[in-house]
Amino acid sequence: MSAPEPPAPPARAASVDAYRGFVMFLMMAEVFRLSALAKAFPDSGFWGFLAFHQSHVPWRGCSLHDLIQPSFSFLVGAAVPFSLAARRAKGQGGPRVWLHAVWRAAVLVLLGVFLRSVGQKQTNWTFVDTLSQIGLGYVFLFALGHAKPVWQRVAVGGILVAYWLAFALYPLPPEGFDYATVSDLKPHERPTGFAAHWDKNTNAGSACETWFMNLFPREKPFTTNSGGYVTLNFVPTLATMLLGLLAGNVLRGPAPVWQKVRHFVLVGAALLASGFALDAAGVCPSVKRIWTPAWVLFSGGWCYLLLAGFVALLDTGAKGRWALPLLVIGANSIAAYCLAHLLPGFIRDTAKTHFGATAFAQFGPYEHLASGAVVLAVLWLLLFWMWRRKIFVKV
Repeated sequence: MSAPEPPAPPARAASVDAYRGFVMFLMMAEVFRLSALAKAFPDSGFWGFLAFHQSHVPWRGCSLHDLIQPSFSFLVGAAVPFSLAARRAKGQGGPRVWLHAVWRAAVLVLLGVFLRSVGQKQTNWTFVDTLSQIGLGYVFLFALGHAKPVWQRVAVGGILVAYWLAFALYPLPPEGFDYATVSDLKPHERPTGFAAHWDKNTNAGSACETWFMNLFPREKPFTTNSGGYVTLNFVPTLATMLLGLLAGNVLRGPAPVWQKVRHFVLVGAALLASGFALDAAGVCPSVKRIWTPAWVLFSGGWCYLLLAGFVALLDTGAKGRWALPLLVIGANSIAAYCLAHLLPGFIRDTAKTHFGATAFAQFGPYEHLASGAVVLAVLWLLLFWMWRRKIFVKV
């Protein structure tokens, strides 16, 4: 009697690849430097709107650009059920898969450090890069990927409550404290009242950051992160990845596609409303830079809604040829991330070498649009070449 054949590996979800490609495109599109156009045309609402959504908000609130990192983290979680199923189909299990998870986590952390060190005089030991943040929480995500969904939900709730308490119980600065010494926020941008526990560089995460960063060799002692980011963000980022894991369970499940879309819309709306309510009530401000619990819920809601849109457009049998540019990027997201950090300057300099130093200056205020279009085209063609030859960078 012949042994039963192992189950076939699960097919890639086009919606996940396209959503990931969209997120990476937003990051790559930073080469357009729309803020420069907004300054060149200060009376233009159009360029001002685009520039706002290609920038991070100073502290509280959200722009489209602020959704890049949570989306990328969310999609890492959404891919885990497919990854685990693929490994089971190949007969992989035991210590081997755990060693791979640990290896992947370490590579992601160190790759983030490497990218943040490019152009620096020495290794820039910082762990707030997107890849490093994902790496720091990845082993926990992988472990919870083997748990039942109910325990995954419990983990999300436990992380958010514990992280909220850590900040809420941390003492506020003494009366008369000069916030200008640690923060560049304007008075109207700073959270007040109880929400002041999540102010820039005077919170629990910032206190841990000051201690932790000074454990590494540096040119000068670490005092504060100019953007207010903290390494401890990886804890609530894990909650974001777990939201993605829960979405991935549903996406890979047997339910009809439109039922999945409905589920994602309802969950997304509930998360969005919850995050907004916590911020509006002053219980917890929605701040991406320190990944507050309200931000986890608010941004997670957008992630669910965006995933619902891509599932509706690509997993329901509709023609998806329009998504090819996004699929090319999304299928090779690690390569796209690294290329976007390493090559833009080289591409611009090469273009000036061959077409003259004024190759882009002749476009006047649209100089960055012209150079950005060239950079983006070259990056996409490199990824397309890799895609055609089935070269995928995986960790």
